Amino acid sequence: MNMTRVMAIFEKDLKEFMKNMMLFTSVLLPVLMAVFFSRVGEGAKGVVPPEILGIIAGVVFSAVLFSAVMTMIAEENEKDTLRGLLQSPATILDIIFGKSMVVTLMTVLSLVASIIIISPDNYWTAGNILSLVLTGLFFLNMGVGFGLVVKSVATTSVYVLPVMFIFGFTPYIEMLITDPDSIAIKIAEYFPIYQHMFVLEGSGGVTEFIILGAWAAASFLLVLWAFNKRKNDE
Repeated sequence: MNMTRVMAIFEKDLKEFMKNMMLFTSVLLPVLMAVFFSRVGEGAKGVVPPEILGIIAGVVFSAVLFSAVMTMIAEENEKDTLRGLLQSPATILDIIFGKSMVVTLMTVLSLVASIIIISPDNYWTAGNILSLVLTGLFFLNMGVGFGLVVKSVATTSVYVLPVMFIFGFTPYIEMLITDPDSIAIKIAEYFPIYQHMFVLEGSGGVTEFIILGAWAAASFLLVLWAFNKRKNDE
C-alpha cells in the first residue's frame, strides 16, 4: 500500500465530500435523532435503552458510512473518473483506504457527537468499541462494493433504503413483530446491529465477535468481487 497514493485519494474525496451538501447533511441526521432520543433518557432517569443506542449506531453506519462511500464512488462512475483509478498503479487497498478515510472520519464525528448528546453510561468500553469497529467495517465494505457496481448516483437509492431498513434499523423489527419467538426476530438477532447491542448490554461473549467478524469478512468478499467485476468490465 502506497501512502502517497492513499493521501492523494483522501484529499480529493475530502474536497468532494465538503462540496456535496447531501453527503455533508447526512452527518447531521444521527445527531438530530440523538437530540430527539435524549428525551427518552431523561424520562428514564438517565438510563438509555440499548435499542435506542443500536438504532443510533445503525443510522450512523447506514446513512453516513455506507451511503456516503457508495455515493462518492457512484459519482466517479457517472463522471467516468473511476476508470482512471482502477487502471492506475494504485492497488485495491490504496483505493479503499483513501476513500474510506474521509467517510470514516465523518462517521466517527457523527457517532461521537450523537453519543455525547445521549450521554449513556459505560458506552466506550473496549468490547463495545471493538463491536463498533467490526460493524463499521461491514457497512464500509458494503458501501464500497455496491459503489463499484452502480452506474450513477440516482441508482444508489435502490441500495441505500434496503440496507438502511434491513441492517441499520434492525431493532425496529420488535415494533412490527411482538412475538419474541418469531423466526423473523430470531434471524434478525444474528444481524450486525443486534450483535453490537448484545455486546453493549453486557450479555455478549466471544460468539458475538465471531459473528461480527464473519459479517465483516463476507462484506469484504463483496468488495473483491465488485472490484474484479468493474475492472473486467473496463
